[in-house]
Amino acid sequence: MAENIKTIDAYIAGFEPEIQTTLHELRNFIKAEAPEATEKISYGMPTFYLNGNLVHFVAFKDHYGFFPSPSGIDEFEKELTPYRTGKGTLCFPLGKPIPWDIIKKIIRFRVKENLNKVKTKKIKE
Repeated sequence: MAENIKTIDAYIAGFEPEIQTTLHELRNFIKAEAPEATEKISYGMPTFYLNGNLVHFVAFKDHYGFFPSPSGIDEFEKELTPYRTGKGTLCFPLGKPIPWDIIKKIIRFRVKENLNKVKTKKIKE
């Protein structure tokens, strides 16, 4: 299925209504925190892009996945202890509240990080 998905709308449409609602909330929240980012599908996942991949989000059988890169997880390691994490991955159980405060912090961190990549690159040139 993921290989055929071309838009975030099409990705979200493939889920049951309750999951769609949360995916729309995640998408809109990310848009509000990173309005300059563009949307695309990357690695078969809804992705926000700003001078590189900013964050990805997905729904799985038993959880939502939020992928802010390893740096986005490492920066907030202590705050993320209640959640299942992996290298660049944050998981939230279905049916539980989304921790919007930590997601906001991670998105803002990733925006600054990606914008700084451009500044650093320009300085080196």
